[in-house]
Amino acid sequence: MKIKEVLLMKIWVDDVRPMPKDFNIHCYSVNETIDIIQSLINRGETIELISIDHDAGDFRYDGGDYIKILDWLEEKSISIPIRIHSGNIVGRQNMERIIKHNGWTLIS
Repeated sequence: MKIKEVLLMKIWVDDVRPMPKDFNIHCYSVNETIDIIQSLINRGETIELISIDHDAGDFRYDGGDYIKILDWLEEKSISIPIRIHSGNIVGRQNMERIIKHNGWTLIS
């Protein structure tokens, strides 16, 4: 019998805040995040959580603000639990609207 170790991946998406110790991957841009998610899915990895900011700051040049990640997930019909850690109230509301519209899990 072969037993494969299952590592639940947690992705932190933020341009300035440091990644918490219980996360595996720190992404800084939209395109980087999309590439990582697609790679993990292609390898059969389980993504337990994406914790996401709204404003990409200096990394906006590489795909826009982080709400674009949710647009991509919606386009690809990919459902991953999401936590929003943004201080941008309007951005947070817009992201929550996408999450609720798709029936995704929003983690508090």
